[in-house]
Amino acid sequence: MFTIGDFARHGRVSVRMLRHYDAIGLLRPARVDPATGYRYYMAGQLARLNRVIALKDLGFTLQQVQEILDEKVSTEELRAMLRLRRAELEATMTAAAARLTQVEARLRSIESEGHMTGNDIVVKSLPSVRVAELTAVATDFDSIGPVVQPLYEELMRRLHTAGIALTGPGVAYYEDAPDGGVLVHAGVEVAAPLGKDDGLRIVDLPPVEQAATIVHRGSMDAILPTIQTLGRWIDANGYRSAGYPREINLECPENRDEWVTELQEPVTKV
Repeated sequence: MFTIGDFARHGRVSVRMLRHYDAIGLLRPARVDPATGYRYYMAGQLARLNRVIALKDLGFTLQQVQEILDEKVSTEELRAMLRLRRAELEATMTAAAARLTQVEARLRSIESEGHMTGNDIVVKSLPSVRVAELTAVATDFDSIGPVVQPLYEELMRRLHTAGIALTGPGVAYYEDAPDGGVLVHAGVEVAAPLGKDDGLRIVDLPPVEQAATIVHRGSMDAILPTIQTLGRWIDANGYRSAGYPREINLECPENRDEWVTELQEPVTKV
């Protein structure tokens, strides 16, 4: 048998926690010395302790934990619960990481206020370009990333199946969705007849007489400072924005921090 201290060390919990579990009937000691009141535990009780901690980590209350254990949840059922919880935590961590990137981008934008440079901005005309595209609606601009990536994966799969060759880079562009949100167009330059088939459209994007352009280097999650630099330059140089900028994916290596993207915002002279 283990003393309460030894059992706590092997279970990686505190003695105080074991006393609390005893008090509420969740994990009773195997034996209590009637003279001293010392609690003693058996090695086999580690299995119940492990289940208590695992279920707590899943977000269950101690009362719910006791009800589950009293119903003798199987090892396989518990494993399934833990897998589900792990997936939820991974999704939460991914979302938190993306949010942190956006916060850092916003901070960089604030820090760069008053230090705008237009050295990297070029005004040029854009020719018409033929693209194959898929579309979906994002609730807002913070939600574009999770929407556009699956669109591109599905787009590449469909083009490969159809035997349609790519002739240029990816082209993403946006519109206001009719019922709110942002209509996301995930496209890529192709040489193929115009048409539409099961959501896949091949369209000609019209030429743009004037566009203010800037190259962004890094993940699209960190694009905010670049977009705002472009916006400040447009306002400071006598132009007016004429629509959402197109995003031309010049380089897209596996490491997103090494991406190179050109923003092309249509403008008119004030």
